[in-house]
Amino acid sequence: MNTRERLVEAAEQVIREFGITGATTRRIARQAGCSEALLYKHFPGKESLFMAVVLERMPAMRPALARLRLRQGEGDVSANFTEFALAALEFYTGVATIASGMMADPSLMAGFKAMLAGLGSGPHMPILAVAEILRAERELGRLDPGLDPDAAASLLLGACFHRANLSYFVDLPDADEDWAAAIVGTLFRR
Repeated sequence: MNTRERLVEAAEQVIREFGITGATTRRIARQAGCSEALLYKHFPGKESLFMAVVLERMPAMRPALARLRLRQGEGDVSANFTEFALAALEFYTGVATIASGMMADPSLMAGFKAMLAGLGSGPHMPILAVAEILRAERELGRLDPGLDPDAAASLLLGACFHRANLSYFVDLPDADEDWAAAIVGTLFRR
């Protein structure tokens, strides 16, 4: 494992143990067995290191979007989007601790927001991608012609985000698979 990978793994461990506010560069470097200076040779700041944890160590949204794109025009639309909704739910559940910790730290959040803007990235990107896929499915005649792809994408991912957050506070009564199928069935009714 190279130094960068060790740092990302150490950051994930420190975040899990101490939370985002306790995830200091000193603790992360110590956990990785290196100096803080070496940490900054690989990452310009905590924001980029935390982004690496989200992108590399958490359940990934990108592969789920890629699978959804590949299945565009093929298979059962509801099954495809139900599978995607489950992956989105897993992603949002996994990143909740990092996201909530960043939102609680105004300077860290400002740096993270600036970094995302510079990369042309952010939490809105999956919504745009899902809307594009929905638009294509609608044009292929596989969804209701009156479906608003932008609204449907926002509703689908918003529901996944909401359920992920609820799961930290209450035991949810229905299985994730049943919930995802019900959400997709309601959104994409023909």
